[in-house]
Amino acid sequence: MSDPLPAGERKRTFIERLSAMLLRTPDDRHELIELLRRAHERFLFDAEALSMIEGVLQVSQLSVRDIMVPRAQMEVIEIRETPEQFLPRVVKTAHSRFPVVDGDRDRVIGILHAKDLLRLQIDPGADIRDLLRPPVFVPESKRLNVLLHEFRAGRHHLAIVVDEYGGSAGLITIEDVLEQIVGDIEDEFDFDEESDHVVPVEAGASGQRYRVRALASVSQVNEVMHTEIADEGFDTIGGLVTDRLGRVPRRGERVTIGGVLFEVLRADARQAHLFLVERSAAAAPAPVADDAR
Repeated sequence: MSDPLPAGERKRTFIERLSAMLLRTPDDRHELIELLRRAHERFLFDAEALSMIEGVLQVSQLSVRDIMVPRAQMEVIEIRETPEQFLPRVVKTAHSRFPVVDGDRDRVIGILHAKDLLRLQIDPGADIRDLLRPPVFVPESKRLNVLLHEFRAGRHHLAIVVDEYGGSAGLITIEDVLEQIVGDIEDEFDFDEESDHVVPVEAGASGQRYRVRALASVSQVNEVMHTEIADEGFDTIGGLVTDRLGRVPRRGERVTIGGVLFEVLRADARQAHLFLVERSAAAAPAPVADDAR
């Protein structure tokens, strides 16, 4: 049966319906998210759009320290290394940019773009110092939404994260920030190394906190964190959390399993991708998913 309303009338009806959903001003961020989720349940927009909106809201709540690559896992080039020494690592990691250090990781003197190494093929005697770009430094506490604006304004793609004493705490890329909004951005050079599944990020009130991929095994988390989480028949942490919630986890949700608090850092409409994990004794109150209570 044909729709009796002209296209223009249908469009206005959609806008009116969406406005009606948001007419009452939410009291806080969590109430706003619930309003958006109810709008999604009424088919005002799809799951992917909801996931990205939630990602945008979460970016304003997260800081650099929450998603940075820790200092110990930074792939760096020592300025005194010869191309023969560092080129195999460049090829193996397939990163596009590398911090260059002088002596130790606290002395980052520049950023080397992999594409600039082509100059060494033309001029083998070129000084690597002439290929370096100025490094950008950001504090651990900087909010991700502010950093994203600075990345765009300065046309930067990588920043060195510094701690309160001025030492290198890690690094962060524009891709890391964007993935909080759109989900994992994978390319042909991305590898899912098991060693990257459970990564220490910072100390919480009750000890070390970890960034844990949904693909991490329950046994691996128990081994690294010295916990005793029961697998309940699931191989992966993502499967365990999803089962506990009874649905696909949503960004920002928290659930406690076996005395361990899992906060969803990254998820899409199909599955969770990344968690921030710590012993639940250090956890601040909620927002805990209703299904997890």
